[in-house]
Amino acid sequence: MGIFEVDEWQAQYLREGLQRLGIADRVQLDFVPRPLAPEGCARCADYDAIAIFIGTKVSRATVEALPRLRLILTMSTGYDHIDLDACRERGVTVCHVPHYGENTVAEHTFALILSLSRKLHAAYFQSLRGEYQARALQGFDLYGKTLGVIGAGNIGLHVIRIARGFGMRVLAFDTRPQRLLADVLGFTYTDMDTLLRESDIVTLHVPATKATYHLINRETLSKMKRGALLINTARGSVVDTEALLWALEEGILAGAGLDVIEGEEYITEESQLLKIPLAEQTLKQLVQAQALLRRENVVFTPHIAFNSREAVERILDTTLENLHAFLRGAPQNVVAG
Repeated sequence: MGIFEVDEWQAQYLREGLQRLGIADRVQLDFVPRPLAPEGCARCADYDAIAIFIGTKVSRATVEALPRLRLILTMSTGYDHIDLDACRERGVTVCHVPHYGENTVAEHTFALILSLSRKLHAAYFQSLRGEYQARALQGFDLYGKTLGVIGAGNIGLHVIRIARGFGMRVLAFDTRPQRLLADVLGFTYTDMDTLLRESDIVTLHVPATKATYHLINRETLSKMKRGALLINTARGSVVDTEALLWALEEGILAGAGLDVIEGEEYITEESQLLKIPLAEQTLKQLVQAQALLRRENVVFTPHIAFNSREAVERILDTTLENLHAFLRGAPQNVVAG
């Protein structure tokens, strides 16, 4: 079994976990710090199982290049980086980690919000230049402002709880509203147009699906309250980067806090640019992303909202449990198979 995209401490944690579960003698593990790349599949042909994170794109070609593969464990909640149809056709079981970082991602969401609302990143860069212009760093209070939460699932509800602690009014849009929770936490479900029109800050907490692809586009951005902030800790594909640039340039948005962005794999792994032929659309995304990240009113973190020590340990624990369940013949957290 190959386990990809893991640090040494994570590898040791997994080794100890196998011992605790009593299955260390049943599994031979190879640990690789890098993602599984297409050109590396030939060396992995004997693997019955792989564990990956979102940096590994499991395409149909990858599945076909691993003839003995029977199990894919993705150490993430999302699984849009895996060709599930190809896995089903080959009888490969795919398991994910449904819950691990609801509070973790919610806390990072507010790190991005506060960085923009109190101009923390701007203050940091001023200090590096030895400049201290307090007037240029005036921010605004969150108290009394309206937060719009698109996607009030596990993470979105944690965001709402924190927002209420700041004294914010909260509007939420979700395809499956839970009225009782709205009463308990003190927020209001509404339609998308009302949320966009009334929110001072809009934060996204939806999965990457066909329905959410470019959910935030020029049309939806044009409906937002002028001077609002947009926060995305969901998936890059949810926001049309070209439209986001337009909204920032037009002053519709005062700023954006992004933990994810279209084409982020090429931004954070520059070495990949030298290894693969880039389509015109990919090049366009790269140019737009670079233009976006150079803006002073954009705060970007490289897909680390999940990355607290506690959350990563929960990911590893669930991955081990998923492996153990598969070996017992009763797979859990299955998304394909």
